Amino acid sequence: MERDNLMHGARTALNTNPEIREWAENFLKEKARGENGAMSEDEFEKYWKYHKPEIVHAGAAEAIQAYKERQK
Repeated sequence: MERDNLMHGARTALNTNPEIREWAENFLKEKARGENGAMSEDEFEKYWKYHKPEIVHAGAAEAIQAYKERQK
């Protein structure tokens, strides 16, 4: 249940604050780029275009945590 509340709060933050959303999307994009290092730049951009919504949805809590730690 706590995980669900964390995910909900993180997604709410991304949907209500464009600055945090932009930072989180860039964070998750760089993370995905590192995990898909064998892809060319064009292949990765196509991959990101189609998988971005699910990656951002699944990684919202992680991105918000990283955003908060960045400010310390």
